[in-house]
Amino acid sequence: MTNPLIAARDAFAAKHPEQRQTVNGRGWGVLHLAGQGPDLLLLPGTLGRADIFWQQIEALQGRANILSLSYPETGSLTDWAADIAVLMQQAGMGRALVLGTSLGGYLAQYLAGAHPDLARGLIAANTLHSAAIVTQFPPYDSDLDAIPAEALQQGITDSFARWQAEDPARADITGFLTHEALHRLPAEALRARLKALQSAPELPPCPLPSARIGCIDSGDDRLIPPPVREAVCARLAPQHLHHFPRGSHFPYLLHPQAYSDFIETMLQEGTP
Repeated sequence: MTNPLIAARDAFAAKHPEQRQTVNGRGWGVLHLAGQGPDLLLLPGTLGRADIFWQQIEALQGRANILSLSYPETGSLTDWAADIAVLMQQAGMGRALVLGTSLGGYLAQYLAGAHPDLARGLIAANTLHSAAIVTQFPPYDSDLDAIPAEALQQGITDSFARWQAEDPARADITGFLTHEALHRLPAEALRARLKALQSAPELPPCPLPSARIGCIDSGDDRLIPPPVREAVCARLAPQHLHHFPRGSHFPYLLHPQAYSDFIETMLQEGTP
């Protein structure tokens, strides 16, 4: 049986193939869809490539200057932030609305604090307020360099199998994410993403006003527990908040229209 999410993403990827760009010796995947509206930077989570946001890109195409990225297989989170500054400049961007989910949400918060000249707005989605807490959980509590890449992949796909067994109605999304982990994300890229969060610095203060900050969370997020969700909002004091009662860790996939609408609201915040 065809997975509709995989089919839709593949159709988008065929029309908008990811380009490769090297910055400071690191290879990035880049999707740049130029538009006449405000600048929008999209940063995926651990399993996502640049086209994981295909539904949001399609919804906003033409009304925003969109840059979505796939992370390199080397480098730290601070390295990546410096690289992103170069990639944004190459895409003709000024200060952008920066949306990141999960790992990307942490990177987005770091970017907004450490490189305030890059961010005019921030959306932190399904993410963390501190990297220190991840070392309490596998595989972040281990030496990630010592774990075979296949074991890292297996751990992730096993978690999706458990999710599907608990909630068979989620078969499309668990199948999609399993396909991402096994067939579209190189094993060393997965290791690099896990290591980037494991070694991430604590976040600098966010200099943006509350009116330029948004948060997205889900009541049934399997990875971000309620105290962490509350801590993210307490840290950022966002004026804009979208809570999905049932969005799991991936509301951009499960509720793409509402997710896109929230981004569009934030894009309009502060524009003439």
